[in-house]
Amino acid sequence: MYNLLKGKKGIIFGALNEHSIAWKVAEKAHEQGAEFVLTNAPIAMRMGELDALAAKTGSQIIPADATSVEDLENLVEKSMEILGGKIDFVLHSIGMSVNVRKGKHYTDPKYDFTTKGWDVSAVSFHKTMNVLYNKKAMNEWGSIVALTYMAAQRVFPDYNDMADNKAYLESIARSFGYFFGRDHKVRVNTISQSPTPTTAGSGVKGFDGFIAYAEKMSPLGNATAADCADYTISLFSDLTKKVTLQNLFHDGGFSNMGVSDAVMEKFE
Repeated sequence: MYNLLKGKKGIIFGALNEHSIAWKVAEKAHEQGAEFVLTNAPIAMRMGELDALAAKTGSQIIPADATSVEDLENLVEKSMEILGGKIDFVLHSIGMSVNVRKGKHYTDPKYDFTTKGWDVSAVSFHKTMNVLYNKKAMNEWGSIVALTYMAAQRVFPDYNDMADNKAYLESIARSFGYFFGRDHKVRVNTISQSPTPTTAGSGVKGFDGFIAYAEKMSPLGNATAADCADYTISLFSDLTKKVTLQNLFHDGGFSNMGVSDAVMEKFE
């Protein structure tokens, strides 16, 4: 226990069940002394177990559709009421591809599905920051973090249009992060995490094979959801006050590897 977040207040989007990275972040933030509000889409809340997390962390839940500016305004206003002041940290852990869910190949998508996917996965991040920025809801030196994946930079065929969504998300973090830093001294970063067996990640075709491949490629092995939570907490803390506009790879070294001995042995 370091009490890295003692006295800090936040909003955590996207916890669904104990496999969710957002769930692990909430547990770690609570351990480190933070108070926060939990939020997810109403349909996701019916599927998940958010009440148990709220009870464990002493948190309140505010349902919100992150694609709705009206819902986000209500979320931010009520969060400040509940927490008794401005926000110090926000986690955006939201991603969804209807094309992936429906088995539509990248070369033959349904574009209505594509639009819904980028609205949920990327534009929701812009909308969230827009509300926080215009309401001046963040304390100075606050921290906003979104979760992403390296398919934003490199080809992973079965990741489908989620790769485009993540590239868009990372661009929003940089572009909005400039204004948030300049005007309110708030930092904005994305964490590019190892493939992680969450509910969303496990829905990608060939996921089990890929997670095994990434484990063999990464000199430190894959980063777990709990590892990612630890890293996220460090970005919420005052120890990283001058880190902003960054896409931070948290993947055991995978992102800088060309090939590993363990992978080469499979082909020799």
